[in-house]
Amino acid sequence: MSTQIFPPIKPNLQVSVLGKSSVEVAQFFGLAPVDLEASDVAIFTVSAIDGISPENIELWQTARELYIPSLVLITELSNGEVDFDDMSAIAGRMLDEVITPYLVLHDDDGNPSALIDLDSLRLSDYSGSIRADKESDPEHKVLVFEFRKEFLEKLEEYGATGFQDGLSFPALPFVPANGLGSFEIANLLNNLPSRG
Repeated sequence: MSTQIFPPIKPNLQVSVLGKSSVEVAQFFGLAPVDLEASDVAIFTVSAIDGISPENIELWQTARELYIPSLVLITELSNGEVDFDDMSAIAGRMLDEVITPYLVLHDDDGNPSALIDLDSLRLSDYSGSIRADKESDPEHKVLVFEFRKEFLEKLEEYGATGFQDGLSFPALPFVPANGLGSFEIANLLNNLPSRG
């Protein structure tokens, strides 16, 4: 990808990247992964094609015991068979309940091309060479009404620091081909305090 569309990850953040797409995610964001036990945050990559391995379920339990903030990235979304919402629900059953701060919007060919923020209802459009922040259409607001209500209830339940406290687990989509989700992922990571 020629244009970086996300802020650089703060260099002192110790990140453990786990799962099938861990190498690709680490390279994309320029991360030098560390062992789970030494990390400030764990990124669990979950393939929309292959799901979650038993090994990653065990590592998830270790992260829970250590109260390591954990982010679930749903990858390999371009095949069109399993969508982000379905895979987030599966991750929520196999790991712990996840929260989805963004929903995926697709282009005319069915490819993931934008995210709608369930808090602000703004769009992150990844269809061009750079990410564009836009106002969402009125029909988008109607379509996501129930999802937004559920998200805001979970946000209230866990509080503003639920993610950094290792109590709530955001699930975000990640499509390296167009960078979908990269800006939102980087912002989440950069808002975490370094524990070291």
